[in-house]
Amino acid sequence: MTSFRRTRELGQALVRFSRGFASARRGNVAIIFTIVMPCLIMLTVGGVDLHRASTVRANLQNALDAATLAAARSPYVTDEDLTRVGLAALRANLPAYPQVVLREDLTTFTMNEDNVVIADATVDVAALVANIVLPPYGQILDDTLPVATHSEVNRSSKNIEVALVLDVTGSMAGSRLSSLKTASRDLVDIVVQDVQTPFTTRMSIIPYSVGVNLGNRIAAARGAPTGPTAITGASWADGSSRNISGATRANPVVITSNGHGFANGDFVWVRGVSGMTQINNRAFRVANRSGNSFQLQGTDGSAFNSYSGNGTVTKCRVSDCSIVITSNNHGLDVNDPDNGFRQGAYISGVSGMTNINDQWFQIGNIQQNSFSIGVNGAAFPAYTSGGSVLCGRNGCPSRYFRSVQNVYRTFPLSTCATERTGPQAYTDASPATARTGRLYSNPTGGNLCPATELQPLSSDKVALKNIITGLQAAGATAGQIGLAWGGYSLSPSFNGLWGANAANPHASEETVKTVIMMTDGEFNTNYCSGVLATNASIGGNDRISNCNATNGSPYVQTAAMCTAMKQRGIIIYTVGFQISANSAAAVALRSCASSNSHAFISASGADLADDFAAIGRDITRLRISK
Repeated sequence: MTSFRRTRELGQALVRFSRGFASARRGNVAIIFTIVMPCLIMLTVGGVDLHRASTVRANLQNALDAATLAAARSPYVTDEDLTRVGLAALRANLPAYPQVVLREDLTTFTMNEDNVVIADATVDVAALVANIVLPPYGQILDDTLPVATHSEVNRSSKNIEVALVLDVTGSMAGSRLSSLKTASRDLVDIVVQDVQTPFTTRMSIIPYSVGVNLGNRIAAARGAPTGPTAITGASWADGSSRNISGATRANPVVITSNGHGFANGDFVWVRGVSGMTQINNRAFRVANRSGNSFQLQGTDGSAFNSYSGNGTVTKCRVSDCSIVITSNNHGLDVNDPDNGFRQGAYISGVSGMTNINDQWFQIGNIQQNSFSIGVNGAAFPAYTSGGSVLCGRNGCPSRYFRSVQNVYRTFPLSTCATERTGPQAYTDASPATARTGRLYSNPTGGNLCPATELQPLSSDKVALKNIITGLQAAGATAGQIGLAWGGYSLSPSFNGLWGANAANPHASEETVKTVIMMTDGEFNTNYCSGVLATNASIGGNDRISNCNATNGSPYVQTAAMCTAMKQRGIIIYTVGFQISANSAAAVALRSCASSNSHAFISASGADLADDFAAIGRDITRLRISK
């Protein structure tokens, strides 16, 4: 306004000077003045007008660029909608530039076939000449000068795929989870556009705690669990029982049993003896046998009661006289291949010898088609038919393992995935050739699979927001697993899991792939053989004995995964929510992010919302091309 007033005053001073000069009475001067002076005045003051018009044009360019950017960021594709959005933004910006009038009839916003939003705008600028020059000369020029400008914005010319990896561990309960939900829903609105043509903007959501819940996709990711094998027999005795007619209180005890038929080295089971009850319900090895007697090897009977009758002895199928299960090609091993302790087998559905149903047994005496279960069945009914056996190692429907407190435990298989091990641990090789890890969790403990399943890439904003709204907080923190599945959700190698939500190829010029990794605490959960590792920092007696984490610490795994993902062209943003800037988690997040500007520490819920919004704007940033 001040600049305009000074310019007007200068023009008026020039006019006063001209009028004084015109009062001269010399004829030749008056004639020349009459002819030349109006032109000089219009040229001088017109130059001022042209300078003002140039300034207005520069300011209008800034306002129009901002308005065109707003139109391009909108989800609209028709000229009418783009013009409505663009005009609203332009009107909002123009009050900063006075003495201009927007010619809305000459202002347009259109989009061409190359997805470029093109804007043209014209304003009228108040001119000085007509206002300060007397008639008739001033009427040669208009009262206003038209100023036009042009802007183009190249609407995002790439598909956008964003994996939102969200910490839903127990520490997120309450206000933290509420803040996360608000920030995440707002991020969906920023990133995912209503119009999905000609380019798509999609988001996946990966809630994680102790693992990532894949729901019914889990079998395709890690393979179907090993199924049961049929039981065709169950017995402990090899032949019929023989009567005992005598037993000495000697060292070793000598048993009299006429025509027993046993051989040295056989194992026998004694039961029903009166008097010398110390030898009942025990397995013994036969030694120094004769036709009608044999010794119970290694048994000193000098302190036993005297034998008073009855009793039988039966040859056993195996050395501990336990029940031998016949199940062709059962595939069991004596020891767990991951920690060396005894394996277990689960028996069910047996008819006759029903006492062994619905139980786990430590197994031994492995043959291709049989194994023993460590329990003698002398007091049980005889097996008649049926039944099945399930294994208890990693890969079976349940995990039977020895814990760090030397107690055997049984955890069911969940729908959660854990770390992939082996040479493909940090690649995105197809899970059909490199299976991901399993999670067996204590159904009554805190190491439970997250309630909400992974959502693969989707442009359905309502569905994405509903998933976010339904998040629940529980469990410990396996950030390395959440991060891995963020990358997998963007990987075409995993498209066999995603169906219609398939990811685009890597290194495509038409697709930007981004992972947003968020956590509120330290990574403390890692696995060995499908259960919490011996050296996991949480879990207590839920941890397996003698089995440290296969892939190392969670932070070692995180660093390796981040490096591999960035090498595949994935942009990584990290967000630490209410964590110390010097904590191990913060250090890991900064190292993982694509750059320092991609790493955020959010001190509050409001900061989290702002940081998510900044990330969303950065992901969907548009470039002014002209």
